[in-house]
Amino acid sequence: MYGWIWRHLPGNAWVRGVISLVLVLAVAYALFQYVFPWAEPLLPFGDVTVDGASAGGAGADQ
Repeated sequence: MYGWIWRHLPGNAWVRGVISLVLVLAVAYALFQYVFPWAEPLLPFGDVTVDGASAGGAGADQ
């Protein structure tokens, strides 16, 4: 897949490298601005089972 993209980019190796860098930055921007905020409520990262409010456990006697 990456070879296909590289072969279809215009210019010499330096121009292709710059275009590739711009494409990677554009994909990262799109992920952080649109995809990750959309997917964040769907992920279970807020469902923690460990908290510091328990009465027992290690260090309760201190």
